[in-house]
Amino acid sequence: MNPIEQAVVWLNDPLNWTNPGGILDRLGEHLSLSVAAVLLGCLVAWPLGLWLGHTGRGGGLVLLISNVTLAIPTLALLTILPLTFLGFGQPAVVVALAVFAVPPLLANAYTGVRQVDLEARDAARGMGLSGGQVLRRVELPLAVPYLAAGFRTATVQVIATAALASFVDGGGLGQIIRAGFGLDIAAGGGQIIAGGVLVAGLAVLAELLLAVVERQVTPGPLRPARRRANRRAADATAGG
Repeated sequence: MNPIEQAVVWLNDPLNWTNPGGILDRLGEHLSLSVAAVLLGCLVAWPLGLWLGHTGRGGGLVLLISNVTLAIPTLALLTILPLTFLGFGQPAVVVALAVFAVPPLLANAYTGVRQVDLEARDAARGMGLSGGQVLRRVELPLAVPYLAAGFRTATVQVIATAALASFVDGGGLGQIIRAGFGLDIAAGGGQIIAGGVLVAGLAVLAELLLAVVERQVTPGPLRPARRRANRRAADATAGG
């Protein structure tokens, strides 16, 4: 059989799904790594991006952070972080992936607040709202399309990149690919392709689901802004 036929056979073997260390176990690991990394990225990037956007004085810092984090190869971080107190395993992987998630989250949070109409801010201040209240009640709701777009982009990227976790004993679907490389290419080629298909399929599924969620949380009048946010998220990912 050629490698593609081997991959189909491998994916259709129930034991490859249910055995310890099989697809279901690796899928659970992959999802837990990805969710933890994106949440950690949100905890860091969203408050910083929203505040800098509110003050209007952090554009250069946002660009710098985005460019620096994009310039750091994820594989390099995965190699370096295990040598710190984090050690080998999932903690180092989560931190490395969170760094990778920061650029679209940070850039879109900042842009989402900056695009709020100046008259809306002035009206809120005229009603006696403090700076923090303006941020929470006016700017944050209007920035939702940008936040959702950044979250969607970061999540898909992290899911795709989490396949590298296997290089530092982090688990995930990449472990299937790595195990295939450990075999003779004639025997492991199908497993390598199967692992790649599983990672790609999970990323595509996340993209589709989050696109639906993004649309649901974005009010109709703000949907043109959501489309602009998606374009900005792609630009931030490509090069800051």
